[in-house]
Amino acid sequence: MKIYYNPKLKSIARALRKNATLAEVLLWNKLKARKMMGYQFMRQKPIGNYIVDFYCPKPKLVIEIDGESHRYKLTEDVERQEWLENLGLTVLRFDDREVKKDMDNVLYSIKSWLQLNMSAK
Repeated sequence: MKIYYNPKLKSIARALRKNATLAEVLLWNKLKARKMMGYQFMRQKPIGNYIVDFYCPKPKLVIEIDGESHRYKLTEDVERQEWLENLGLTVLRFDDREVKKDMDNVLYSIKSWLQLNMSAK
């Protein structure tokens, strides 16, 4: 399925990159420059009418970090995730605190997903 880029979200995505949360910065430092098993990750990537925290195109993987703002958006997050999954994307979600306090486990989860899902391709 085609991943739709919405150019109207470009300036918003740029602003989100400039004002990243601590958890986003910490995880980005581990994913950028193909540090995760050689895979290319992008941050604050517009897909359709949404901007995802991180996107890895080859395995069609989205990584979302749920911070304080997500605590009151459960219905919106479920709808957003279903829409992304209907495009053939997989969404891995991590809590903001988990990224800040247990980065090793977050990285292990991402690496395990990549190994499991990309080994047959």
